[in-house]
Amino acid sequence: MPIFLLLLGLFVGVPLLELALLIEVGGRIGALPTIALCLLTAAMGGILVRSQGGQVIATLKRQLDRGRLPVEEAFHGLCILVAGLLLLTPGFVTDVIGFALLVPPLRRFLYEFLGRRVEVGIRDPRERRGGPEPPVIDVDYEEIDEERPPRGRGWGGR
Repeated sequence: MPIFLLLLGLFVGVPLLELALLIEVGGRIGALPTIALCLLTAAMGGILVRSQGGQVIATLKRQLDRGRLPVEEAFHGLCILVAGLLLLTPGFVTDVIGFALLVPPLRRFLYEFLGRRVEVGIRDPRERRGGPEPPVIDVDYEEIDEERPPRGRGWGGR
């Protein structure tokens, strides 16, 4: 049930907060300057996302070339992707969160913070954990010589 409340807050609360803030800012500086400010933050965010995204992709490729698993770089890339989506969404709250995700020290802090709380393990897919054993199918087989057809039922030619 807590996840439901969290999602409800995100999908209902954030847009209502954005709307209230846009109305407040529009009332103070006017509608056209508010729209221009939203467009300006989206353009600036797009430029920053493109620049930082290219840097992260280059670092990711270098790590892969060295044979290392680029977990931290992938996390940075995910943060930049989310930042881009937030910056394209009209509103000031999402813009603040989006610009915050573009700050590398903050991303590093988030990576370390989440890394201490999330346990990741790689499991051998051949390793079975519980559950019933797979069925064993016992069969008889005959090797087929390609030059002469096999004898027996179902092979045509009587």
